[in-house]
Amino acid sequence: MNALLDTVAPTETSVGLTLIGGPTALIEIGGLRLLTDPTFDPPGLFQKQPVHMEKTEGPAIAIDDIGPVDAVLLSHDQHLDNLDRSGRGLLAKAAATFTTVDGAQRLGGNARGLQPFETVEFVNQAGDKLFVTGAPARHGPAGIEPISGEVIGLLIGREQPGDAIYVTGDTVWYDGIAEIARRYSPKLVIVFTGSAKPRGPFRMTMDSNDAIETAHAFPQAKIVAVHNRGWVHFKESQADLAFSFDTLGIGARLISLEPGKRVELALPF
Repeated sequence: MNALLDTVAPTETSVGLTLIGGPTALIEIGGLRLLTDPTFDPPGLFQKQPVHMEKTEGPAIAIDDIGPVDAVLLSHDQHLDNLDRSGRGLLAKAAATFTTVDGAQRLGGNARGLQPFETVEFVNQAGDKLFVTGAPARHGPAGIEPISGEVIGLLIGREQPGDAIYVTGDTVWYDGIAEIARRYSPKLVIVFTGSAKPRGPFRMTMDSNDAIETAHAFPQAKIVAVHNRGWVHFKESQADLAFSFDTLGIGARLISLEPGKRVELALPF
């Protein structure tokens, strides 16, 4: 029989992405609406010591205009630029909040803590199903854990764990991300970038080099960067990241989001 006739063409899954601001993005996939690290407070100085936390931009969409949220993907609860006062109020409106084990204990309610590489099945009221998998993350240089606390990335799977989207959370490039790439092949990677430096010269999130390493680790994935604007401690912008990707000839893989405007992507399955 003709081998060409036996080949099954891959189908596509539509994914809607809307950047709200900072690390907060609405992901619409397979009938479910997922929200990353909810931050909806207005600009202002939140903290001076021991870290400088000053917000310069408010959310592009107000919290009351977000609409229903099936689940929250929360990388960690202990920093105001990842979960602020308004964002905490939104958690109870979702069916589940997937986060770190320590964070789930602090938050209570619908919070579900995941260990790295632990997978659970999530089904919304309409019967739409996704796999949610914890992913290792390190929020700064080696040895930062006692200061920054526990952080987690999250993988979303449609047909099997980790086959659709990887949300890095606040992390730098390290061997934990390389291990994720060895185990999973997501079609879209949402990187938390900005080269955040709230404590001094060392960075707590990915810079351009880290984002490039991540792009090469997941060669088949589209790349979307968030968490690189709206706070004083971000030292690299989206434009800086785009310049770096363009310089290395991989600019076509980087998809820029404009706050408040929905982008629809087709992911192959």
